[in-house]
Amino acid sequence: MMRFYMTGQRSFANRGCEAIVRSTVAILARNFGHVEFLVPSDDIALDKMQWPEAGEYGVRFVESYFPAWTRPWAHIQRIPLKAIKTAGWPFSFPAALRAQIEGVDAVISVGGDNYSLDYRLPSLLMGIDQLAMKMDKPVIIWGASVGPFDSDPKFLPAIRRHLAQMTLIAVRESISFEYLTGKMGLTNVVLMADPAFTLEKQAFDVADYWPMAQNGDVIGFNISPLIERYRSDKQNLRAEAETFIRMAVSKGYGVLLVPHVMPLRGDDVNDDATYMNGMLASLNDLGSSVTALPRESNASQLKHAISKVRYFIGARTHATIAALSSAVPTVSIAYSVKAIGINKDLLGDMPVVLPTPELSADALMAKLSYLIENKNEIVGALDKKLPLWRDSVEKAADELKARVLKDA
Repeated sequence: MMRFYMTGQRSFANRGCEAIVRSTVAILARNFGHVEFLVPSDDIALDKMQWPEAGEYGVRFVESYFPAWTRPWAHIQRIPLKAIKTAGWPFSFPAALRAQIEGVDAVISVGGDNYSLDYRLPSLLMGIDQLAMKMDKPVIIWGASVGPFDSDPKFLPAIRRHLAQMTLIAVRESISFEYLTGKMGLTNVVLMADPAFTLEKQAFDVADYWPMAQNGDVIGFNISPLIERYRSDKQNLRAEAETFIRMAVSKGYGVLLVPHVMPLRGDDVNDDATYMNGMLASLNDLGSSVTALPRESNASQLKHAISKVRYFIGARTHATIAALSSAVPTVSIAYSVKAIGINKDLLGDMPVVLPTPELSADALMAKLSYLIENKNEIVGALDKKLPLWRDSVEKAADELKARVLKDA
């Protein structure tokens, strides 16, 4: 039996993280046969509630390691001194974590963009990687966007050395692939689709949450408090989104609000449901033309609901992946390179990405009009590409298996 430890994962509050874990477990179980996955969790009971059948797939939730000094240390590492930038993770690891990694065959780092500068330096992850490497465990980055790191030149040599030691880096879009193989000169990189493109849907009755649409067409809409960080000074993102929804309803569409990050403990921080429930209250006069999915939905259920809408517009990357992988014409509200790269690889030069600083009601309506006018072309392109993308995940899994067994 093969055993894997998943780093980069701490909670299913982000249904994108849940989608990556669920799909990766299924892929590697098909590839390796009998497997066990140690999946770190901030709250094991809540994550088990989110995926009650996880144990049947070989998943064992374990206590995550995220000590109180993680964020202060990340803040200190903003100081532009080479000694600090290259210090990595200078703290010891608890015996329980060391034992868990000692007991597995390989460490897989999941999570869409952990190895980037979006959340400051990834020092804790690098520390766990190094811990595994010192135990001669294969370490793999799986289905991620990686980099760029050029904005922090003092850190760049350290992260390049670190990435070069990886057994395999499987990136999910060509921008990362070209950056790592070209500018950074790495030779241990392969290109795959995000594993969530293979996520299975879980059917449930959506009738109680489905909006009324006079023209019969429903637009799925996801927006999150995360993109508030990337707005221009004069933008009121929520007001623009609400105005767009009113415009869409006036044209006969129903609008289904789709939260995709919802803290399992009920916190309001970085909570799509709380953010969009405020919008729903403001749009109360539109009645049943605007509705929202329940916050307890899991990733597979959300994909099921998203697959039923006619068009989708979303800010959370894995909400858009749920739509794209279901061949739903989709606009991505972009706040990082990952949305641009995934859409470029899948749909080429089609103008289906809306940068957050350009978001307005009129811009959203223009993008929706593009989806409507080019629906057949978009669906045709997705129908052609999606089998190839799913195959790329299987091929990456084959490569992972070959390298892990070679190092075993």
